Amino acid sequence: THWKHGGIVGVFGYGGGVIGRYSDLPEKYPSIAHFHTVRVNQPACKFYDSNFLRTVCDMWEYRGSGLMNLHGSTGDLVLLGTTTEQLEPIFFELTHEMQVDIGGSGSNLRTPSCCIGKARCEWSCIDTQALSYELTQYYQDELHRPAFHLSSSSSSSTDAPTAALPPLPVPTCPLSVPGETRSVSIRKPCRHISAARLRPMAAPTP
Repeated sequence: THWKHGGIVGVFGYGGGVIGRYSDLPEKYPSIAHFHTVRVNQPACKFYDSNFLRTVCDMWEYRGSGLMNLHGSTGDLVLLGTTTEQLEPIFFELTHEMQVDIGGSGSNLRTPSCCIGKARCEWSCIDTQALSYELTQYYQDELHRPAFHLSSSSSSSTDAPTAALPPLPVPTCPLSVPGETRSVSIRKPCRHISAARLRPMAAPTP
């Protein structure tokens, strides 16, 4: 099989979220002539309830191969193996019935991910769930319509050593012009988001 990147297959209005894959021998193996991957945006800290997981499993058993990866190395709930004809129905069910969006699949910027934060860590320095949500909303266009050509990822942690550094390691997306980057333009709105909406967590009382 071989991958088909760059919008060969997808859902209307999106440039990411679906990674096309085709068999090199479709006549010999017609059942896997198409074997596309659908990436679903995970909630912050990857918290799911059992009802949502059952709904996803039932939908994917019906419209895809039933194979899933929880989670991909670059975030997202990864649904492995479906045909081109099923992509729009899958997208409709995810967005209208399950209230989730497809994730990122670009070569540079993918879905933000975060640690479990204040849900488990009593020394949490920042609200990683809020930070992950804000980043996902702010970079929605870049996630769904990837425009960059190199790999980069974004993650956040509440550990004290990390909290002493800048708010999070935001991507520095190189442009096609050698020597130029978007790091300044990307870091500036991230600082604005952190300062305006994210406050350090209060230290636990003894």
